[in-house]
Amino acid sequence: MIPSAIRPICLFAVVSFTLSACGGDDSRGAQGNTPATDATRVANAAVKSSLPLDDQRDFEDATRGLVAAPGALVIPGDDGAPVWSMPDYAFIQGEAPDTVNPSLWRQASLNNIHGLFKVTEGIYQVRGFDLANMTIIEGDTGWIVVDPLTARETAAAAVAFAREHLGQKPISAVIFTHSHIDHFGGVLGLLTDEERERVEIIAPEGFMEESTSENVIAGVTMSRRSMFMYGTNLEKSPRGHVGSGLGKSPSLGSPGILAPTSIVNTTGDSVTIDGLEFIFQNAPGSEAPAELTFYLPELKAFCGAEVVSRNMHNLYTLRGAKVRDALRWSHYIDEAIDMFSDAEVYFASHHWPLWGNEDIIDFLKKQRDGYKFIHDQTLRLASRGHTPREIAEMLELPEALRTSFPNRGYYGTLKHNAKAVYQGYFGWYDGNPANLDPLPPQEAAVRYIERMGGADEVLERAQEDFEDGDYRWVAEVLNHLVFAEPDNDDAKELLAATYDQLGYQAESGPWRDVYLTGALELRHGVPEAGVGIARAADMLKETPLEQFFYLMGAMLDAGKAEGEDYVIAIDFTDIGETHVLEVENAVLHHRTGAPRRPANATIRITHALFIALLTGDAGLRDTLFSDDVSVEGSKMDLIGFFGLLDRPDEVFAVVTP
Repeated sequence: MIPSAIRPICLFAVVSFTLSACGGDDSRGAQGNTPATDATRVANAAVKSSLPLDDQRDFEDATRGLVAAPGALVIPGDDGAPVWSMPDYAFIQGEAPDTVNPSLWRQASLNNIHGLFKVTEGIYQVRGFDLANMTIIEGDTGWIVVDPLTARETAAAAVAFAREHLGQKPISAVIFTHSHIDHFGGVLGLLTDEERERVEIIAPEGFMEESTSENVIAGVTMSRRSMFMYGTNLEKSPRGHVGSGLGKSPSLGSPGILAPTSIVNTTGDSVTIDGLEFIFQNAPGSEAPAELTFYLPELKAFCGAEVVSRNMHNLYTLRGAKVRDALRWSHYIDEAIDMFSDAEVYFASHHWPLWGNEDIIDFLKKQRDGYKFIHDQTLRLASRGHTPREIAEMLELPEALRTSFPNRGYYGTLKHNAKAVYQGYFGWYDGNPANLDPLPPQEAAVRYIERMGGADEVLERAQEDFEDGDYRWVAEVLNHLVFAEPDNDDAKELLAATYDQLGYQAESGPWRDVYLTGALELRHGVPEAGVGIARAADMLKETPLEQFFYLMGAMLDAGKAEGEDYVIAIDFTDIGETHVLEVENAVLHHRTGAPRRPANATIRITHALFIALLTGDAGLRDTLFSDDVSVEGSKMDLIGFFGLLDRPDEVFAVVTP
């Protein structure tokens, strides 16, 4: 056991010895990340030998049809700071370094290929200007744009680059394939104010509700978790973020939204858009709650949206979202195979296209079978009494799927997808009574460490396990120690070094980013600022008001609200709507129309100012006592009501209590 008085010095010596003994050095990356150990090198070498990583077919497809590539793709925001920078990823070339899983490195190399591409006659894609692709389809009078990226800035740059090489054509229609922000958020960068009034906007059934609810009522928590999933604060380097597997990372610009003018709610509908026939497939509850695919029979071209992509996708996304139905998802792909069986071209919302009917059908079948395999085998093992963690450890894809690059876990993974299937059917409880009402993490951690002989004993043994390359076990043990002793710097550093190695070995881009972000925050603490909902001001303007009142209900501090009784009427002077909020039994209720009983206060305010108030862009007292707002009744009651709302923490702790 290392005496506590000399433990920091001794531990540093042990860590230094471990790294040098493993054939590495103790040089640190810019953010303090450690070199790869021998155990990590061996693990990554095993991946390299198990897959045909030198197969050039995907690289040929990813570069096929290149029209033009920008010299240095850096897109600035309104303040001049980059919201997108492809040169940051220029280090991804050649052989994989020992700090990156070689299969993920291959995927990251493919996702580095960017520019304007001709997919087939009349179809172009701008790839690498954001996390997703923008597709441009030539109509009779202009362009039909599919999925206008995440942000106004990146979409504007992408369409400008296309016009530079394809000519100055107007936009005749926009298609949102689904309700995730990287596929609609840039729409305001495409269209002038005049065009917004006349351009047709096509989206799947449920689009507005799903796209806005995900980004408002659960937005803060999801944004914080997305900082881990996408490595928002990681350096882009061989020891940091290399990509998400699905693409690079989401852009940091200004998202917006426009309400659809046409809704797709039926599979098989044939619709003519700017002279071109589209056959739509409605695929709700697949990769997104609201999603569509489509086929262009004249061009024999199938747009798979994000129902299919060149990686295993998420049945459960690590940022947090509704669990997706693997069986339903598989059914939609099977349906597409039947409906569009003569397709000669496949393109999608991410990655690169595929050509040739035989290859397309083979790709679709393997995507279909991947999700159904996870579904069926998870339920089979659950029926034999296995728990989610056991099932995740037991499952292995059959060889035909396992060796297919589009079925590799670059984004979703077999392990967390199996747990998602279990959760979808059975919820969080695994049936073991010990897991019915467990102690909270910090209280349990203190007791674990005490029973294991104390912090010094645990740390010494964890160091031995680290030297043996048993990183998953070290992470589990040291997580208890860090939660028991949040100020134990030695424990945090060894856990961070452990997360480094787990990140370096991960084939999934999000798993890598989660581990490395965990290491970053153990070393440097939580970030100064989060992603922030306020940057989405253009989208918030189009969000139904009900979503904000649901958000307010989720902000109500029940402890403060117990015994309180409020009726607050909000009269929106610019849109002619009145909404009533009532607090009873420590619950906030919302409805429209006149109050059922006398209001404590009625506030008359504009829609925009109300949103600014909720997002923190406008101060409460200054707003309520300004000339822009009128209040009938008690201003003090109004302040008291708003005082019951708990402002979310955009940078809450994750890897420490």
